[in-house]
This record gives sequence, C-alpha cells and structure tokens, in this order.
Amino acid sequence: MRAIQIDRFGTPDVLDVAEVQPPEPGAGDVLIRTVATSINPVDDKTRAGAIGEGTPPLPMTLGWDLAGIVVDGGDSGLRVGERVIALSHQLSTGRGTWSDLVALPARTVAAAPRAVSLVEAATLPLPGLTALQTLDWLAVSAGERLLIAGAAGAVGGLALQIARARGVEVDALVSRDAQAGFARDHGAGFVTTDPGALRGRGYDAVFDTFGAFVTEAVADGGRYASIATQAGPVPDLSARGVRGTVHQVREDGAGLRELTGLVDRGSLRPRVHATFGLHEIRAAHERFRRGGLAGKITVTF
Repeated sequence: MRAIQIDRFGTPDVLDVAEVQPPEPGAGDVLIRTVATSINPVDDKTRAGAIGEGTPPLPMTLGWDLAGIVVDGGDSGLRVGERVIALSHQLSTGRGTWSDLVALPARTVAAAPRAVSLVEAATLPLPGLTALQTLDWLAVSAGERLLIAGAAGAVGGLALQIARARGVEVDALVSRDAQAGFARDHGAGFVTTDPGALRGRGYDAVFDTFGAFVTEAVADGGRYASIATQAGPVPDLSARGVRGTVHQVREDGAGLRELTGLVDRGSLRPRVHATFGLHEIRAAHERFRRGGLAGKITVTF
C-alpha cells in the first residue's frame, strides 16, 4: 500500500510516496481506509526536523488527521463501510495517518459528520480537539466572557464556533483586518487587530492560539490557556489568582463525537482552503508554508 514518508528531514522535497506493508490491527484496533487527511503545523515541523527529541525513528509515515471508511471494525461496534474520523498522536505513537490503510485504537475513532464530505471532515481532528480540550480546561460557560487570540486560524476559528454554541460571549484578536469579517460572522462581539485595545477588558478566560500573551486582558481569578508550545510557558499570573496552562492535544474519541454532533447540528463549519492529491504532497506542503490560508490544506487518497 501507499504511504507518505520521509527518510530524512528537510524541505518538502524529502516527502515521498512509498510502498509499505499494510498494518496488522491489534486487539481493540479499527482498520480504516483513508479517504482524506490534512496538514497541520506539527506535520510541517516534523518533516523539517524541528521537533527534536522524541521524534519517531526514520523512515516515518507522517500525519495526525484522518477521515475514511472502516475496513475492519474489530470489536469496536463500528460497521464495515462506516464513515469515520480519527486523530493519531503521531509523535508519541509513531502511527502516521498518511497511508492507504491505518490501524488505530477504537478509542481514538468516531463516526464522521453526516452533514459534510470526508474531505471537509478531515480538517477537524487535530484543530478541533485542540479547541475543544482547551475550552474544557478553561471551563468557560454560558454568559462568561472569553477572548480568543487568533480567532480566524484553524484552531481559533473552531474554538470561536464551539464557544458560541455553548453560549459563551466571545471577543476576538485577529492578525489582519481581512480576518475580522470571519470572526464577526461566526459570533465574535468585539474584534480587533490591536492587542493594546484589550487591556483591562476583564475576560473570564483567554484562549491564546499563537503566543500573543495578552495577559493584561484576563480578569483577576481568571484562566489563561495557550497552545503555542514554541512560545514557551504562560507567564506566572498566580499573584492575580489566574491559572495558566500550555495545552497539548491528546487522542480523544469522545471529543471527536462531540465535534461530529456540532457539525451535524450546524453549529460548526469546517473550512477547506485547497485540496491536493496524494502525489501532490510536496506542492501541498509548499502551499501550507506560504500561509495566508482561509481554511485547511487537505490531501486525498
């Protein structure tokens, strides 16, 4: 079968479509035929060799996101032919999703949304779970005030929609004026490109997607979560009673089921910027690296 692999680190030129042995599902695994996947920042960093210690050994199959069709459900209760989505924590498990067939633990798999295509569904797992899990840590509830820094990005855009579906009042910090319309259209109240405009606004919680560290915006006793691991830890705000964390995504089938429900109820809309075929994987990475995206870069098998 085919898999997108690297045998060295570097530019997108190191990406190859290789012939590999099909996986052997273990106890509790589900065997899935891949229909589509998407590119995330972690994939770009892994290919470039920027992860460092803890990177799986070479050659490796890349990929975290997966949307596909069940080939063998094992004892999971998933039926052959069922449309599913999944997240594989590729760095810690070595199980990349960029291959024709993927065997994953059933606990990482969920039924795909019925309201969208599998290409659209492939954009959900990593950014969607990052958004959902971070919002759960922030424990923002209906009527509370949340600031999302980077509210038009892959994670921030989903976090905005999930929070609004929970009845949370959301304001947005975006990078460019062109992104303000997206934030407003998806329920943000106050929208700005100026971090200075957020000082003293007293948010119950701040969701920081890119290391903005707008700590003056959070109220005393509030919560501050960052997902920008490359930017370092959240500054110590304990003197103000503010709890802080840098959240890293985890495999979470229950969370994927929640995302599926939100999509099927119309509360969450995936965004695809462009779709590439398997043999266009180098071009797909080059487009991802150029930025300026209005959605995810997806790859079909």
